[in-house]
Amino acid sequence: MLGDGERVLAAVSGGADSVALLDVLGELRASLGLAVSVVHVHHGLRPESDADADFVLALSARLGLPAHVERVAVKRGPPWDGLEAESRRARHAALQRAARAVDATRIATGHTADDQAETVLMRLLQGAGPRGLGGIPPVRGWLISPLIETRRAELVEHLRGRGLTWVEDASNRDVRFLRNRIRHDLLPFMAGLTGTSSVEALCRSAAAARAVVADLEARARGDLERLATREPVGITLDVSALGAGAVELGAEILRQAAAAQGETGPLRGPAQRAIRALVGEAPRRRTVRLGRLVAERSGRRIRVGPATLPALAARVWSPPGDLALPEIGRCLTASIVVRDRDYVVPRAAGRVAFDADALPATLTVRARRRGDVFSPFGAPASGPGALRRLKSFLIDAGVPRWERPRTPLVEAGGHVIWVAGVRRGRRAPVTATTARVLELTLRDGSLAVAPPRR
Repeated sequence: MLGDGERVLAAVSGGADSVALLDVLGELRASLGLAVSVVHVHHGLRPESDADADFVLALSARLGLPAHVERVAVKRGPPWDGLEAESRRARHAALQRAARAVDATRIATGHTADDQAETVLMRLLQGAGPRGLGGIPPVRGWLISPLIETRRAELVEHLRGRGLTWVEDASNRDVRFLRNRIRHDLLPFMAGLTGTSSVEALCRSAAAARAVVADLEARARGDLERLATREPVGITLDVSALGAGAVELGAEILRQAAAAQGETGPLRGPAQRAIRALVGEAPRRRTVRLGRLVAERSGRRIRVGPATLPALAARVWSPPGDLALPEIGRCLTASIVVRDRDYVVPRAAGRVAFDADALPATLTVRARRRGDVFSPFGAPASGPGALRRLKSFLIDAGVPRWERPRTPLVEAGGHVIWVAGVRRGRRAPVTATTARVLELTLRDGSLAVAPPRR
């Protein structure tokens, strides 16, 4: 948990668990070369809050440790479990601020084996899956829980032997909180049923669940590297590749895709179920929110990336030359070629050719608009197939939902002549009488050029 010379911030509420944590870290700091600081989060929810903060500051001063009080504002009122969750979020944010202020690499909390057992039971009653039943990991990024395998009673005995005092939080006896009902009612009831404490057994179960989840995460990270395509829109994956393995593995690959983009927050049950459904045959929901990201399915592709993508701005373009499209991570290049008898018309979707003299000198590059129509190359000049709704054309062409508003359309004289990267239109084809050819190419990357003319 801690390396030689590391700077650690101890989160101390003043209760027995956190006082024991502070005492242990204080004793170990010389032998481990630790730099220990103390933070007390002042929630302001109880009349004793000021006295608790004063107690922690005085204790830290006696131990020769620098201490700081972080004050947070927590919304009061029922439901009580909601208040508890809100307090936890505010506390974690305050701990991170304090850690940055003292340049700490670790935040130590006083969680014990009893806290672990209570957490596992609470999540079991809430219908948690394997990740939730893993309880409190001993190491969670910055957070470490050095006393997570120690019983609360052992810590109280330790403190009494050291002559140390602590404060009692009256809210820990308030059975309106689910954790307190588990602590004071359920765990003692279970002990009466079995004739022994269930804490150790629940901690073993949590460790087993964490091991299973760790194996799943490692496998998913490996599969993500093998299957993922990294694009400006995020990470995209093929549904068939995701569905080739177990559904839970496919869902974990999506979670790891979010984690690779910095979104590591826990997912609640509905989101967990929704991302598992995304890799199935016919998901009811095609977009699932993952914090600031989304997992979005379109056809046979799934994207994990920003919830909102930059829109493609309209440009006026006078070829030849380059046109940067940085908001979509691409650029267009235009060149004029004098056609000779050996000229071969390009056939790639990303490179097309037009009769330059059949087009105006100025083109427009823009995004799709409501009501757009398109006459694809090869379509009949008249009749039912001559003109298609652009939206339907893009769907049939397999363009993912998130790319349709960002697919560049090259327009000449009010007509879409190229759905860039997909298909050219019927207008201005290169024929035997063409003297000059306008070649347009769409490629990845952006160019350092002047802003577009609006």
